[in-house]
Amino acid sequence: MKLALFVLSDPAAGGAEAVGRLFNALALASEAKRSGDEVALVFAGAGTRWPKELTKLGHPAKALYESVRDVVAGASCGCSEVFEARAGVEACGIPLLTDHALAGTAGLASPRSYLQQGYTTLVF
Repeated sequence: MKLALFVLSDPAAGGAEAVGRLFNALALASEAKRSGDEVALVFAGAGTRWPKELTKLGHPAKALYESVRDVVAGASCGCSEVFEARAGVEACGIPLLTDHALAGTAGLASPRSYLQQGYTTLVF
């Protein structure tokens, strides 16, 4: 199985829903990884704020994130700029994805490219 998991939930919005979406994406990434599936975890939109949050000691999803860190494909470059998260993404060593050239942006992560490669693509 090939899975591309796009995290768009916004940690700045706070609340259980944002954390719940992140947690479910990470849990699916973990399960798929353990099952030997191809997994790509992508942070896009306001979700580009998550990497910085997940490095904080005591974050409830930190350990789960660290267990799937090797399947993080990257974060959308243009989104990280719009949501003022680029410095945090870069500090975490996460690649900036620019596979979808879009006027007025530095490029975005492309869900279509994963679909084209046969990945089941889910958005959290």
